[in-house]
Amino acid sequence: MKTILIVEDEQTISRVLAVYLKHEGYEVVQVLDGKEGLDLFAQHQPNLVLLDVMLPEMDGWDVLKEIRKISSCPVIMLTALGDIDYRLKGLNQGADDYISKPFIGEEVVARVNAVLRRSSQVLETENMKQFGSLKINMDSHVVTVNGEKVVLTPKDLSLLIFLAERPNRTFTREDLIEHVWGMDYDGSDRAVDLSIKRIRHSLAKWPASQGEITTLRGLGYQFSVYEK
Repeated sequence: MKTILIVEDEQTISRVLAVYLKHEGYEVVQVLDGKEGLDLFAQHQPNLVLLDVMLPEMDGWDVLKEIRKISSCPVIMLTALGDIDYRLKGLNQGADDYISKPFIGEEVVARVNAVLRRSSQVLETENMKQFGSLKINMDSHVVTVNGEKVVLTPKDLSLLIFLAERPNRTFTREDLIEHVWGMDYDGSDRAVDLSIKRIRHSLAKWPASQGEITTLRGLGYQFSVYEK
């Protein structure tokens, strides 16, 4: 079930949106101010955000800016401001769509469905693996955390990709040597430990609440991904 985060300070509007989205089969998280909205975004890792512009504590523009520092999660802006300049500002800052108030619930649901379809198609086209703020493009072999490119050696990158393609599965050093280094490798299996250490250092900004490379004593290593 996909999760929609509604950041809207008008409780009546928020409740109406929640009813329509839940009827469509979405899980809904609601919050009334921008600052708490960011906290819940980090906690729930929603599939899409409905974000009001005029919010207490932190306005929608600042919330959008902070979200874009750590995620490409689709964001639809909600506002009573119908001026074209505001629409362009939202789109230029990374919003995926823009809905002016007043609106009807069916319109919002249709926009949400459309944006999620487009987002899914982009990920499929780019062959992207995403684990919270960690993204791995399997075609270009580009790795980013919070939008920042992570530099890895070719072997470390190969190991990370191998593990990321098989999340929450445990592999022994021997397994990893065979699949990543190759059967003809005649060095020490300590190479695995050192590679894992370097990868962990490179992914230091990846929040442990989203995932990590864990060591299972006596068993091996695992690319652990934590669901909300």
